[in-house]
Amino acid sequence: MSAIDGATIKKTVLEVIDDLIKRGPGYFQSGSILNEAASRLGIKGNLQLEQALLTVWSDLFRSGYLAWGYNLSNEKPPFCHVTEHGRRFLQTVSRDPGNPDGYLAHLRGITTLNDVAMSYLREGLETYNSNCFKATAVMVGVATESVSLELRDTLVDKMNTLSIPVPKDLSDWRIKRVLDAIYLELEKKKSIMPKPLYESLQAYWPAFTQQIRSVRNEAGHPVNIDPVSPETVHGSLLILPELCRVADSLKQWIIANYK
Repeated sequence: MSAIDGATIKKTVLEVIDDLIKRGPGYFQSGSILNEAASRLGIKGNLQLEQALLTVWSDLFRSGYLAWGYNLSNEKPPFCHVTEHGRRFLQTVSRDPGNPDGYLAHLRGITTLNDVAMSYLREGLETYNSNCFKATAVMVGVATESVSLELRDTLVDKMNTLSIPVPKDLSDWRIKRVLDAIYLELEKKKSIMPKPLYESLQAYWPAFTQQIRSVRNEAGHPVNIDPVSPETVHGSLLILPELCRVADSLKQWIIANYK
């Protein structure tokens, strides 16, 4: 088997949880889950990797995906259960940010991120899985800003090539003005833009950029001790791939068809 890292162990544990939870509480116990995961990974007898598995297992409780006990008659280990947070996660386990490898694989399947955006997103996934949600909000916001500015640069380059006057807001230092200027300029091209692309621009660009930007601003300019919730940060991560896909589609259209 290829080298086993923490992400591989976590992915395997999550797959086992998803399988065993359907069989009932008699199967959903710590020993059953850990032994099945160790078997699938082929690590039984390897102390270092068994301890790594136990670390991942502990992290699932620390992160709030699992909790000890099944009911008041079986309230202690080895019985455990998936929390509401965990159930939501398992519904999208293959691409949820709680599963960084699956999330990035999903992202790569629909778009390509520039190196700056990807570096911030990777760190955002690390902070998210460490329950550092304010840090995640900032990292995701910066990744989104990088994607948006890349689209802006493509649009400005095309306008300069065609000798079209460039609105001053496209060069503003305030990202909100840049985002609005991108939308207004592209919205003018409704008549020549493919209908599905225009509908994506109209439906997703203002809503998605505003949601992510607002969460980032709340974390970066806090007015209380908990400026963002895990749910809002989770939402930002879930919509980021679709926003990046739309931005990439708009960029390719500008290069080929903008006039």
